[in-house]
Formats: sequence, C-alpha cells, structure tokens
Amino acid sequence: MPNLYRVLIPVSDIDGAQRFYEYVLDILGQRVSPGRHYFDCGGTILACFDPHADGEGRSARANPEHLYIAVDDLAATYRRCQEQNARFDSRTLHGGQQPLGEIAERPWGERSFYMYDPFDNPLCFVDATTVFRG
Repeated sequence: MPNLYRVLIPVSDIDGAQRFYEYVLDILGQRVSPGRHYFDCGGTILACFDPHADGEGRSARANPEHLYIAVDDLAATYRRCQEQNARFDSRTLHGGQQPLGEIAERPWGERSFYMYDPFDNPLCFVDATTVFRG
C-alpha cells in the first residue's frame, strides 16, 4: 500500500517559513539542509523548501492547489494565522455568503478555513474531528 510521507511547500525565505509554520502549527520543525525545514504532521512531513537556498539556482513557485491540514484546535490555529498576518481567502463557495477565509462548516461536513501562507501557498485548516475522507 502506498504511503504519502512528504509534501513540499515552496518558499522563498526558509528562515521566514520556519518562523511562520512553527508558530501557526504550534510545533517545532527540523532544519535538514540549508533550504529545507521539516515538520512532522502526523507521519507526513510538511517540508518547507527554498530551492535557491538549497543551491538549485531557481526560485520557488507557490503550489497551485490547497494543502489540507487537520488540527485539534481550529480556533487557536485561526488566531495564530491572524497574528502572522496570513491572507485569508475572501471568495465564497458556490455562491454562498460566508468567505472561505472564515471558520465555517462546509457542505461536505468539514469545519475549516482557507488562507495563503506568506509565499502564496494555498492552505486549508480543518477541525480534525470533522475530516471527510470520502
């Protein structure tokens, strides 16, 4: 059976990414190379990756689609994102009234909010007790 064990988050400032993700996730990570900082998220590594700092001679480009991260305390994660001046998604879902960037229950049953990290990577934080696996 396949096992997803690492997901890359492209960043342009590995030290800034370390500070942001340590604060928002409320966990310490580990620097594994000049341009990589790893966070163990329940067995899958969230890897902040700065290709320029790792000597690849290219710049990072944001992920095109959301990464979904389940958390135990959605409200606390939301507050930490606010404190880090994260950019919250102002779009609405299927013509709804409530912006995606606010904590809300989605039509599929998850409580979540959508935002962008300082490197324009789209993220969705989900209340771990409401995760929908299809």
